[in-house]
Amino acid sequence: MNNKSFLKTSLLTGLALIAFAANSVLCRLALGNEAIDASSFTEIRLLSGAIALFIILSIKGSIKGSNKGASSKGSWTASFTLFLYAITFSYAYLSVDTGTGALILFGSVQITMIMLSLISGTRLHLIEWSGVFLAFTGLIYLILPNITTPSINGFILMTVSGISWGIYTLKGRGSKNPLMDTTYNFLRTIPFVTLLALFTMQNMSYSFEGIVLAIISGAITSGVGYTIWYVALGDLTSTQAAVIQLSVPVIAAIGGVIFVSELITIRLVISAIIVLSGILMVVLGKYYFTQKSAK
Repeated sequence: MNNKSFLKTSLLTGLALIAFAANSVLCRLALGNEAIDASSFTEIRLLSGAIALFIILSIKGSIKGSNKGASSKGSWTASFTLFLYAITFSYAYLSVDTGTGALILFGSVQITMIMLSLISGTRLHLIEWSGVFLAFTGLIYLILPNITTPSINGFILMTVSGISWGIYTLKGRGSKNPLMDTTYNFLRTIPFVTLLALFTMQNMSYSFEGIVLAIISGAITSGVGYTIWYVALGDLTSTQAAVIQLSVPVIAAIGGVIFVSELITIRLVISAIIVLSGILMVVLGKYYFTQKSAK
C-alpha cells in the first residue's frame, strides 16, 4: 500500500468509525429516552437507509452511466446479518447499559472476525496478538467503571449483534462496488423489516424525535457510513478491521466531550492512548511482516 492509498484508507476508516460511534449515540438517545420503541427504531433505520442509498445510487448511475464500473448486488447472507445486527442491537440496549453493551458488542465482533480469519488460514504474529490484547485492554479500562452484570437476555442479544456485525463486515471485504453492495444489502432487509412490523405493530410507540433520530441513524450514519466502511475494508485485513473497531467507544466518549460538554477525564485519555497503541501495533505489525516477506 503506497502513501496515497494509506492516507485514503485511514481517512475512510476514520469516517466510518465516527459513523459507528454516532449510531451508538443516536440509538441511546432514541431508546434510552423512550422516544421510540426498539422495533420501530430498527424498521425506520433500515428503511431510511435503503431509500437514501437507492436515491444516491440512482443519481450516481444517471451521472456516470449504469453500465460503467463493477456491478454487484450484495448478498442475502449479508442482508440477513445486517438485519439481525440491527434488531438485536436495538433490543439489547433496553436491558444492557452502555458500558457493558460496548464491551459485549465489540468483544464479540473482534472474536468473530479473528476466529473466522484464523479458520480461513490467516496467521497472526506475536506483535499483532499483542496489539489485539492491548487494544481490548484499553476498551475494558475505559468502560470499567460502568460495567454491570447484564441480564441473560441482554447478553445474548448483544452477543448475537456482535457476531452478526462481524460476519457482515467480513462479507464486505471483497466488495467491488461498495455503494451498490450496501444499497442492495439494505434493500434486501425490507422483507425482514415487513415481518418484524407485522409481529410488533401492536406495541408500536414513537414520537417525532424518535423518528428523526431513526432516520438520521439509517440514512446517514448507517447507510452512508456502512458504504464508506465497505470501501475502507478493501485495504484492511480482517484482524485490522476487527481491532480498529475497538476505538468506537473511545470516539463516542470524545464526541460526548465535544458535543455534550462532558469532562475530559484521565481515564479517557489513558484509554485512548492504550487503544490507539494497540491498533498501531496491529496495523504496523502487519505492514512490517508483509514488507519483510516481499523482500
